[in-house]
Amino acid sequence: MNKIKHIVGPTIALRSGQYFDLKQPWACEFSIEDIAHALANLCRFTGHCKQFYSVAEHSVFTSQIVPPEFALEGLLHDAAEAFIGDIAKPLKSILPDYAVIEERVENAVLTRLGVPVKMSPEIKHADLRMLKAEQFQAMEDTNVWPLVDELDAADIKLEFWPPERAKQEFLQRFEELAA
Repeated sequence: MNKIKHIVGPTIALRSGQYFDLKQPWACEFSIEDIAHALANLCRFTGHCKQFYSVAEHSVFTSQIVPPEFALEGLLHDAAEAFIGDIAKPLKSILPDYAVIEERVENAVLTRLGVPVKMSPEIKHADLRMLKAEQFQAMEDTNVWPLVDELDAADIKLEFWPPERAKQEFLQRFEELAA
C-alpha cells in the first residue's frame, strides 16, 4: 500500500528500491550508493559529448582539484542531480519553477550528506575550471564560452569511465573522504 502511494505522487523509484519524493525530499530514504549509481549513469552536457562522460567522473575530478578541506563538498556538489538530472543551464534559466525544486532537493540531499547547502567559492571556481577542461576534452568545442573564458582549465585528463567504473570510483572516493 505504501509503495502505491509513492508511485502516484511526484516520486521517482531509486535503484535501491526506495522512492524519492520530489516535494518532500528530506523525508526520503536514500543512500550514497543510490547517488553514485545515478550519477555514474548520468551523462554530462545532456549527452552531447564525443563519448559518454558521467557526472560521477566529473564529481571525482572536482574533488581532486580543490584544497583537501573542500574535497567532500567537491565530490558531492552535484549529488542532487541523482534525483533531478543534469539539466542544461540554458533550460534552467527558462524554467523558474525548476529552480524551486532544485533548491529543495539540493538542500535535503546536501544536509543529509553533511556538506554545506551553499556552495563554497572554492567549489564554484573548481566547477568552472572543470567546465573549461570538459569543453575541450568532452565536447571538442573550441568556441569561447564567456562563463569560463578568463579561467585556466582544470589540470585533469578525462578518462570517460563506463558507468560501472564511475560508480566504483565515486564510492571509493566517498569512503576516502568520509572516513
